Amino acid sequence: QVQLVESGGGLVQAGGSLRLSCAASGSIFRINAMGWYRQAPGKQRELVATIPTGGSTTFADSVKGRFTISRDNAKNTVYLQMNSLKPEDTADYYCNADLRESTWGPVKMYWGQGTQVTVSS
Repeated sequence: QVQLVESGGGLVQAGGSLRLSCAASGSIFRINAMGWYRQAPGKQRELVATIPTGGSTTFADSVKGRFTISRDNAKNTVYLQMNSLKPEDTADYYCNADLRESTWGPVKMYWGQGTQVTVSS
């Protein structure tokens, strides 16, 4: 059983910063891409940032220059550093990971349970 657990959400004033963490645990052979998505009330879930095993990271246009994504492969953990936060960044933030549970097993996508970020004006 694979679990992704997010932490680091909370309430912050506009212009402030938060750092989200997401740790994957369980039966994991290899993690490929990891990423962060968010869903604001009444809106669809949207991509925030992704980070592959190797290669370039990607960001939504709305967060470029303010958010950074990084990962610690030894800890199976992905981070989202959010700076210069705006009220429109308010949402539930979810991490996901594409991973294999065994050498020849299929690549599956797993999601965390979400962590709430609220940015006050």
